[in-house]
Amino acid sequence: MTVTWEDPGWERITAAVGRLRLPGWDCTAGLVVGAGGALVVDAGSGVSEGAGVRARAERLAGARVTHLALTHAHFDHVLGAAAFADARVYGAVGAGAALTAGREGLVADAVAHGLDARTAREAADALPGAVEETDGELTLDLGGGRRAVLAAVGPGHTGHDLAVLVPGDPPVVFCGDLVEESGEPQAGPDAVPSRWPAALDRLLALGGEDARYVPGHGAVVDAAFVRAQRDALAVRFGVSG
Repeated sequence: MTVTWEDPGWERITAAVGRLRLPGWDCTAGLVVGAGGALVVDAGSGVSEGAGVRARAERLAGARVTHLALTHAHFDHVLGAAAFADARVYGAVGAGAALTAGREGLVADAVAHGLDARTAREAADALPGAVEETDGELTLDLGGGRRAVLAAVGPGHTGHDLAVLVPGDPPVVFCGDLVEESGEPQAGPDAVPSRWPAALDRLLALGGEDARYVPGHGAVVDAAFVRAQRDALAVRFGVSG
């Protein structure tokens, strides 16, 4: 499946894989297009933003968004998920609980970062109740030979970090906030710093040397960048090995 990337906001990574850098927090939304549907990676920071991502993705794909993968449950990545109510929603083990029991925390964090309180509350109240979780790897068949591998590579940035590998030449890996390019990786209260470098080792093993790695924030990077960030995090958090 080849996509004509005529929407100037979308960055073409390969013929059927692209990403959108959302305003506000420079958060990435990814798109993988198959013959039978499309996968969006992360949903933005509110219902309106999520609906915009979905509409633009479906115009490009010429098909319905059938799958939504959430790399981790932080407000700027998940509060748009209500716009994908009829899609299958995926996350690493623990993501579902973070979306249900953690809703008040999502709202508070969003408001603290400048999101309108009503927008945050509306989005949190409409979050999907069902998340299909994996504690290993799960392969999605998007049709026409297009596959996406959902891999639980954390904990690290959070307790439930999910990466998305799209095999190809080159492979593409959506990293969530395990990798950040536009600023130093952020370690909030739900981070697991002692295990973050190992999560990046798993990410590198998943994608390999030739992959294009798509951070949760910032420009697409290569394996050398991810490795350097892994080493810097090991020093920062005092992790040996």
